[in-house]
Amino acid sequence: MTPAPPRLSSCAPSTLFTALSNFPPKLPISKQNLLPKRQNNQQSYRIEFEISRRDSFLLSFLTLAPSLSLPDPANAFSIGISGPKDWLKEQKKKSSKFLLAPIDASRQILNSAYLLLMDKQFDYTNKDLEEVQKMFRSAARDCVPQERNSFVAFQANTGVEVCTFRLIVKNASSLLDNKDPAKLQAEAILDDLIRSFASLNGLAGDTAIELSSRREKLADALMDTISSLNKFEQGIKDCLEV
Repeated sequence: MTPAPPRLSSCAPSTLFTALSNFPPKLPISKQNLLPKRQNNQQSYRIEFEISRRDSFLLSFLTLAPSLSLPDPANAFSIGISGPKDWLKEQKKKSSKFLLAPIDASRQILNSAYLLLMDKQFDYTNKDLEEVQKMFRSAARDCVPQERNSFVAFQANTGVEVCTFRLIVKNASSLLDNKDPAKLQAEAILDDLIRSFASLNGLAGDTAIELSSRREKLADALMDTISSLNKFEQGIKDCLEV
């Protein structure tokens, strides 16, 4: 007699919670490198930090996590936990360091750009301005449409969310109601942050970097962007309640 094919059984709640307890995975985030470069006793600062496309994909996946991983409420009640939403909220708090990492990385890039602009012993050239602009684009995390490369722009046109900061908002607020004040505030701050980055990049494109007065004006705008970034970080923390 031919043996009956094995039957597939549904995953038990305890197995599901064990699997979810290890979510999200710890991701390798490349550390920024501040590379001093000396020439004629002058020093310039360069910092490189980029969240890979894989990291952006995982952030996008995390925004779907609550809908994919919510156990049945009846099962949650039967095993004596407070509820899947509360449990997921705690998991988000535990993973907040990972979620906030791109914000901190962008802040460090902007701080390094500020040091470069304020170095009064440095002879600035157009090449140095290009380096500053590159740092601004990196810190903006593909959130300024005009500054995206062709591949990222193509992804955005096909409906893929490419703005890392927006992915962070979606993840942090995914358990909140659409009209929750913390979520609405975070979205409003994000819009301000994107406008600040767009203004900063536009100003950098019109700046004669060899003039001290122009560099100081650009540095002031840079500090305003850092302030907006700090407010955005606090908005995310409010969504996570950390």
